[in-house]
Amino acid sequence: SWCQLPLLAFGLCDNNTGGAHQVMERLQEQEQQLRTSSLPAIPNPFPELCSPASSPVLSPGSLPPGEPSSGKYVSKIPETMGHKGNTGGVAPLYVGMYWIQNVFFLIVWESMEDIVKIFSEDGMGKVVEIPANMTARDLCQLLVYKSHCVDDNSWALVEHHPLLGLERCLEDHELVVQVQASMNSDGRFLFRKNYAKYEFFRNPLTFFPEHMVAWCQETNHAILPSQLLQNFLATNSCPEIQGHLYMKEVGRKSWKKVYICTRLCLFVCLREPRHLQLLADLEDSNIFTVITGKKQHGAPTDYGFCIKPNKSRGDMKELRMLCAEDEQSRSCWMTAFRIFKYGIVLYQNYKIPQQRKTLLSHFSAPVRSVSENSLVAMDFSGRIGRVIDNPVEAQSAAMEEGHAWRKRTQRMNILGSHSPLHHSSLSSVIHIAQLWFHGRITREESHRIVHQQGQVDGLFLLRVSQSNPKAFVLTLCHHQKIKHFQILPCEEDGQGFFSLDDGATKFTDLIQLVEFYQLNRGVLPCKLKHPCTVVAL
Repeated sequence: SWCQLPLLAFGLCDNNTGGAHQVMERLQEQEQQLRTSSLPAIPNPFPELCSPASSPVLSPGSLPPGEPSSGKYVSKIPETMGHKGNTGGVAPLYVGMYWIQNVFFLIVWESMEDIVKIFSEDGMGKVVEIPANMTARDLCQLLVYKSHCVDDNSWALVEHHPLLGLERCLEDHELVVQVQASMNSDGRFLFRKNYAKYEFFRNPLTFFPEHMVAWCQETNHAILPSQLLQNFLATNSCPEIQGHLYMKEVGRKSWKKVYICTRLCLFVCLREPRHLQLLADLEDSNIFTVITGKKQHGAPTDYGFCIKPNKSRGDMKELRMLCAEDEQSRSCWMTAFRIFKYGIVLYQNYKIPQQRKTLLSHFSAPVRSVSENSLVAMDFSGRIGRVIDNPVEAQSAAMEEGHAWRKRTQRMNILGSHSPLHHSSLSSVIHIAQLWFHGRITREESHRIVHQQGQVDGLFLLRVSQSNPKAFVLTLCHHQKIKHFQILPCEEDGQGFFSLDDGATKFTDLIQLVEFYQLNRGVLPCKLKHPCTVVAL
């Protein structure tokens, strides 16, 4: 027990180990002054931290060879014994045990790093130690590296509050430890894809329709994308967004339709003519998506969002619950909130990955862009390839290429492989390992995944059909609306295929089908661009 120790020194050094080393030096000086013949048997308070671990008593026989009368052991206290650091994160503690003759010392100091737990979509968590100045972008890159994911600058760190039914995507420049310090006890970080994080820089008109931008109504002219972004990012002005929203009254379960607009970077509520009410201050608040609006809060639609003060600890009375008529209106308000609060910093975050690509291009071969504008139809039937300028000829070549893919499996069939429709064939299982295939999930689950990963044009996934076990379903997002296309099996000359357009274009497996529609729109409203990906940490 502790009372049996002749003397105990216990020190705690905040955020650095310098104090611990100074104590060590003083202990070594005392060792020269206090030289006794032997070390008495002292009960060991931490036997699992010493070697041998089974030794319950500190005795001369348990000391390292060559140091019969003094020594030290340093170990890390388990994660459950960590404590809240100054920044709010769980700081791991390190314990050092020193004995000098008949005096036993225990010194504890705090690590310079904080512990953060990250969860993936499957509910599994991963504990990482990060410095206090690590940003959300740096942590995402660290997780991408450790999880062996493709770094396409679309990964995000999500602040999730399951009890409140709220979540938001952290900005790339935010410090993770500071955000963790402001979170409730039920809050957690999620690691997932978010393709829409900076999509408004690429397609601003999709996020900001004319009827919601005040200065477009005043000037009565069409919006130019470049002019829209310049006005929104200007430091000396505040873009004004206006429109009707449903707002939950404080302390009541009822929702009321009100007119919301922005003035001087503040959200204000216009209930009646000439009556303005301050709704929220952008500097001290964050905006969250409400993921359980109808079920938990009785919202009139599924397009809810919430303004949450940074100092709020989960009190529902401090939350400003709002609800839009459709997804475009919700995206407009939430994107405007981010621009109002961070301004030009968002554009700098958007440009950083592009600048890194430019720097890397000087040391590697240039990689051709795969954007829609750079993809052209080519004809390689002759000695020299040529660009097909005629759209009719290009579509005909695409259809011919789709039919040509069927011939790739003829060699396998000659070697005795099974029909693609057979459950044991390669064509029936080759897609299981693909990132865009999500197995037997429901229609509602596919909607949830697409919503979480951004709802940008071309976001897609494939799943097993619930109505037809032999068929599959392509879930595709276009203009912030989710559509479903059934992929049916068909047979021709005894060989099985998969088709999305009632047999007009046939494919031997789902991988060929996805590759084709990534290059050709066909019967789809847009090309397949972004696969919905779920990673396990």
